[in-house]
Amino acid sequence: MYPEDFSNRLSKLRTQKGVSARDMSLSIGQNPGYINNIETGKTLPSMTNFFYICDYLNITPKEFFDIESNRSEEIRIIENYLPKLSPELLKSLVVIMDKMVDSK
Repeated sequence: MYPEDFSNRLSKLRTQKGVSARDMSLSIGQNPGYINNIETGKTLPSMTNFFYICDYLNITPKEFFDIESNRSEEIRIIENYLPKLSPELLKSLVVIMDKMVDSK
């Protein structure tokens, strides 16, 4: 990913979240123009701030760089829960999902 791709990706994700660059900057503890400076290509975030940005956007760093992904936030939330389930609960979830899909 090139710097301009990073800037565009951040802008897209922030816009999808429905928040201004100023509000996002302040929410992650930065000056009001911080996110705007990244999105206009004037700077790149430190690694620490990149993690703050991902936390704010409720995504993982991997998801940030996964440009091809168009998964909704609901799918990402479900994916985050799956590793925490026991094998028995996963099997039950599969049965439930099969029934939900078959009922359409």
